[in-house]
Amino acid sequence: MSSLQDQLLKAGLINEKAAKQAKKDKSKQAKVQRKSSGPVVDETKQRAKQAMKDKTERDRELNAEREAERQQKAIQAQIKQLILTNRIRRDGDIAYNFTDGTTIKKIYVSQAIHNQLSWGQIAIVKLDDSYELIPSKAAEKIATRDSSVLIALAAKNDEIADDDPYADYQIPDDLMW
Repeated sequence: MSSLQDQLLKAGLINEKAAKQAKKDKSKQAKVQRKSSGPVVDETKQRAKQAMKDKTERDRELNAEREAERQQKAIQAQIKQLILTNRIRRDGDIAYNFTDGTTIKKIYVSQAIHNQLSWGQIAIVKLDDSYELIPSKAAEKIATRDSSVLIALAAKNDEIADDDPYADYQIPDDLMW
């Protein structure tokens, strides 16, 4: 059986000069390989390995971003569910003013709800573009997840400080902010 080179020559696909050049190149490469003491490094394999490392790193980063987005969406869904299940119906004719960022907003509530808002028993939260009233316990749960949703929660201050110079004075009932 003849070699592939002989078969290509007989078929006329290559000429004798090209066959000799290929044989010469092959022997040079073999000679260089024998003489070199270090292993021959294949650059294409190295590039392929580096490309695989880069790709896995990018995939890892993308997965981390997707996971963070998924967790953020889950937290927002939990907050929305907490607000919707705990919201307090507000109907009344007494205005309660509060600040949302730099703007002053107003909602109308009953006297009982107004007092509870002032005492810190009820909080105001923002749901989409509206404001809802929820109990302070639910507001604390929401604040642990995302404090930017919590708009107003009065501090509970049942104790009067010993050095308070106004401790002897009564606060008028009709005082409103």
